[in-house]
Amino acid sequence: MLSTEPIESMTMKKPRAINKNTPVGLWIERGLSMIAVVNYALVLFNISYIPWRDFYFRHFRELTELYDPIMGIEPHRDTVRYIETVAALNNQVVETGLESPEVEDILLSLQQQSIEMVDTNPFAIANKSGALETIKNRMRDRAPNPDDSSKQAFATFWSVEYLDDNGFMEEIDWFTSQIKPLMEANYFRRLSETGNFVNDFWRIDFPFVLFFLVEFLIRTRVVSSKFNTVTWLDAMLWRWYDILMFISLPTARLLRIIPVTIRLDQTGLIKLEKLRAFASRGLVSSVSQELTEAVIIQFINQVQDQLREGNIGKAIAQSQQQRYMNINNLNEIEFISNQLIQVVVYKVIPQLESDIEALIRYNVESVVKNSEVVERFKKVPGFDNIAKELSDRLIGELSQLATEGPNSAYEGIRKAMSDRKGSQLTEQLVRDFGKVLWQEIEGEQMQQFEYLLVDLLEEIKLNYIHRVDEENFEQVLASIQERRKLEGLIVYEED
Repeated sequence: MLSTEPIESMTMKKPRAINKNTPVGLWIERGLSMIAVVNYALVLFNISYIPWRDFYFRHFRELTELYDPIMGIEPHRDTVRYIETVAALNNQVVETGLESPEVEDILLSLQQQSIEMVDTNPFAIANKSGALETIKNRMRDRAPNPDDSSKQAFATFWSVEYLDDNGFMEEIDWFTSQIKPLMEANYFRRLSETGNFVNDFWRIDFPFVLFFLVEFLIRTRVVSSKFNTVTWLDAMLWRWYDILMFISLPTARLLRIIPVTIRLDQTGLIKLEKLRAFASRGLVSSVSQELTEAVIIQFINQVQDQLREGNIGKAIAQSQQQRYMNINNLNEIEFISNQLIQVVVYKVIPQLESDIEALIRYNVESVVKNSEVVERFKKVPGFDNIAKELSDRLIGELSQLATEGPNSAYEGIRKAMSDRKGSQLTEQLVRDFGKVLWQEIEGEQMQQFEYLLVDLLEEIKLNYIHRVDEENFEQVLASIQERRKLEGLIVYEED
């Protein structure tokens, strides 16, 4: 007896190493998902650290002290020395007062450091040149000069005369609140041997990478051991998205959002079904119109190409000479047409005899009633030639309908059917025709028609799609664009 195990394993869903249907298994999966979320949060934090370091520095100073070494960041020695010199000035003034040789030496050092700061721009390596411009502008406003020079403003500010006239403590407090924070946020960032800035995030990421690599190997190995027809490689391919969790290349870390999202969705922590449905509807709505236009234009182009070669007969002859894929050796259109004609002629029309007779009788009576001969008959005494005159009149009307062509015949019938009773009889004939036709083709015959139509559609797919591959689809797209341009011009003209 053949074993059913291979068949069952082929038809089942993707196997799992952990059974999420049990509470323990579900919580294990959720725990693994949260570890993946933490790892991805660290990835995002690492990417955002440099752009947002000023924010972290102002509000989370301890965090920057811990993470700066990971990014190769250290305080810039020039701005640190400047701040330390200001602190030394403050201490010296407290000890000896503003009028002392030690204070003058410190002020001269600050003036020299200010000139060096403006010339060398120690903020450039941290991409903070804007901070230096802010410092220079604030110093110009605080200590203006005729040349509007930032160097002269620094020299004026760090002078005994200026500090004595404006108050030493007041000016130092202004420097501490307006200038010092900008200098403190400046930093120096080391370069690695590759010429890029140091980024040792891999030291933090490595334990996660190792963890998810081991988890991936264990999970896939357990799956392959539980199911005989599933190889270890098959199990790895089923969990292909987990491979992104242990690829530690900087450019690939953002792709971990894929396995993280899938894990959260599988464990029920987030629901992506509505988002998936919304995205599907958006995609369908965006391409459905263009796809429909392309299909219709493709069909019209094929018909036009056939007709341009000659006439309809030639086009039909050429199509018959082409290789046509027929799945049942039967011309469905011809067969269905013959069957419908037979039903209409031999079954439907005989049952409509009374309706047809009533309509013809009404037309004849209308013709006779509106005839000038009948009007004359009312005025002339005697009844000898009534039948002959009526017959002659009817023959003349019928001959006129038959000989004067479609336009005259149509006009005559239209006049005869212009009143309410004629319209009612016509509507009754059409209604009964549809009713009887439907009754005659119901049952086995309708089922046969349905089967034939299914085969016909299948043949259209096989033959038409093959021809679409041979067409130049770029011409179809060009036709769509040209049509839309024309529509735009028409709308513009109407406006």
